[in-house]
Amino acid sequence: MIINKEINGNSAVIKPEGWLDASSAPEFSAALEGLESSITELTVDMEKLEYISSAGLRLIVAAHKQMNGALTIKNVSSEILSVFRMTGFDKRLNIV
Repeated sequence: MIINKEINGNSAVIKPEGWLDASSAPEFSAALEGLESSITELTVDMEKLEYISSAGLRLIVAAHKQMNGALTIKNVSSEILSVFRMTGFDKRLNIV
């Protein structure tokens, strides 16, 4: 997995590429933990994310809680969006 981060003031964009599963979850978790405490808005751009497992979903929910709801998910493929819908996370997360 490749994870690109962009920080602009108090907002950050994380762009994971490939698969977000149990084997890549520690890397994604480290990227989230590496954000400065001054970050108040987080966007996860899933344009190049091909797959998400339950381990990845847990990290997205944890990021949502960490950001006190100031998390936006964008460029979600139809396959990954169907996973969010099956779990009901599409109702809890800001997906644009």
